[in-house]
Amino acid sequence: MVSLIVWILIICIIGLLSLIVYQLYQTGDRLVWRDNLLGGLIGLVTDFLDTLGVGSFVTTTTLFQVTNYLDDERNLPGTMNIAHAIPTITEALFFVTIVKVDPTTLITMVLAAVVGSLIGSEVVVRLDQAMIQKIMAIALIVTSILMAINKMGWVSILAIHNDAMGLTGWPLAIGIGGNFVLGMLMSAGVGLYAPCMVLVYFLGLKPIAAFPIMMLSCALLMPAVSLNFVRTKRYSLRGILGFIAGGVIGVVIAATLVKSLSLAVLGWLIVAVSCWTAVQLWKSARRTDRMF
Repeated sequence: MVSLIVWILIICIIGLLSLIVYQLYQTGDRLVWRDNLLGGLIGLVTDFLDTLGVGSFVTTTTLFQVTNYLDDERNLPGTMNIAHAIPTITEALFFVTIVKVDPTTLITMVLAAVVGSLIGSEVVVRLDQAMIQKIMAIALIVTSILMAINKMGWVSILAIHNDAMGLTGWPLAIGIGGNFVLGMLMSAGVGLYAPCMVLVYFLGLKPIAAFPIMMLSCALLMPAVSLNFVRTKRYSLRGILGFIAGGVIGVVIAATLVKSLSLAVLGWLIVAVSCWTAVQLWKSARRTDRMF
């Protein structure tokens, strides 16, 4: 089964990269080196941290805000899903082949996330800029709380006696339902990693089991929802090739070269920065509401 998943992921990379190149050709967007350099740096940092389990959407949203990367924040969910898709697939290729999770648990939870994301993306593409900003602000606060809980060790305490690598019965049903909801939220730009990790801990799986589940979920749902965002033109291609290249490099560095890295201080810094970003997004949404 692992070999089949690997081939599916490789096909996703080829298909998505072909779609991006085709869109660049169709729109006539020039490959501005400054944009690709900026995108590459953002991708490198965010996907490096993503591979370590920090997640990429919180950090990407913050860096987009700081650098004024997007002209229209309605394109934020679509841009993040498209730009991070190939680096996330690269992450999945590392962890799916290393960490062995019960096939039934892995496949059903991943498929639930994909279906949820497809439904969610149909809703997101119809939202206006102010609503997207408010959703992202709330999502950042919720994610920050989950990250803070994890940093304080409360979730890890619950996982001390977790020794399962698969689910059955009601826990599996809850896991499928939970990942379906997380997939819907993912299409709105809400990171899946932190809540999925908490979900896996509560259901009794080993903490390491979260990595292939959450990474494969994102690796398959991101290309799927990208089609919806491309179809409705709710995305930005600014520096996209640099972003993808930087992201893949960040993944490879984190997965192969970094053996030990203390994320304690960095984790709390990200919590603080995401809260600041949430406030800025909410203020921006209020200003947008007053304009219209």
